[in-house]
Amino acid sequence: MPHQIIHIHPEAPRKPAVGAPCNGCGLCCLAEPCPLGMVLSRKRKGACTALIWDGSQAVYRCGAIAAPEAVLGPRWRWLAPVLRRLAVRWISAGSGCDADLEVATPSRR
Repeated sequence: MPHQIIHIHPEAPRKPAVGAPCNGCGLCCLAEPCPLGMVLSRKRKGACTALIWDGSQAVYRCGAIAAPEAVLGPRWRWLAPVLRRLAVRWISAGSGCDADLEVATPSRR
């Protein structure tokens, strides 16, 4: 079975159980972008570039919701309110964790 190494902020919360409320662990977005993230990141593999680390709360947040102006860039900033509103629905925010990824912590040597 293939595996992927994902670099997660050391203060990020542990991944919740599938179906449990999102806690901002960031694992799903660090593994691969969602359909919206593919458009914003302009890539289909790897970490979503729209993912933002919120150090004050020690969680990851979707930039399309937390900081749409920054994600869109200067030319498209006028769309920020629309993106924020639609992104909540498109990423199914609040629906619970749907990442069935298995997390393995490397052993310390």
